[in-house]
Amino acid sequence: MIFDCDKPLHTIVDIRNHPRMKNGFVFGYGSLVNRATHNFTLAKPARIQGWRRAWQHVEGRNVAFLSAVPAPGASIDGLVALVAENDWDALDQREASYDRAPAEGVLIDEAKGNDYSIQIYHAPAGKHVVSSDYKPLLMSYLGVVVQGYLQEFGSKGVTDFFETTDGWGAPILDDRSSPIYPRHQILTEVETELLVQHLASVGARVISGSEAEAYRRTWNN
Repeated sequence: MIFDCDKPLHTIVDIRNHPRMKNGFVFGYGSLVNRATHNFTLAKPARIQGWRRAWQHVEGRNVAFLSAVPAPGASIDGLVALVAENDWDALDQREASYDRAPAEGVLIDEAKGNDYSIQIYHAPAGKHVVSSDYKPLLMSYLGVVVQGYLQEFGSKGVTDFFETTDGWGAPILDDRSSPIYPRHQILTEVETELLVQHLASVGARVISGSEAEAYRRTWNN
């Protein structure tokens, strides 16, 4: 994996000599891109090669979740954030469905040395029992992701997110009136339009209204 970006590296992540450099970093590629979902004060846009995203459907969960998957030759944009004092406990709890692994080969500011560490969360093959059917994707979660990518990378970043993510054949549960995702955000009209537009572009089927309510009731049975 190589840390890469369209801009000079020092303009993206100029943090190798930060006084807290003993701390670790995390590469986020989904909800972590949205700064409103965390309190990491030192975070920069970035790109990592060798990965794509894919929706995961596993037994024991009502909804799908997003994971990075190895993909030679591919790349995804995201956010690199400083994990203060190497305190990974809260983040590990938030990302409990994943393994945390080193993002080896990461380059920061074209610097040499091993005084930094970047981690990525992903669900490797075999970690979960794969579901025999599709689980729905939460629109409240997707709204958070779209908002984050729009803020960090502009409208092209949103387009790239959809194009570098696999698994849009799963239904989309419109839970915006009663959000299920705990870190949901209020979207602007522009953000909502982008979300709806891109879901249509990938041919996603949205479950809404009474159908969505009926779907949610099945989880309690």
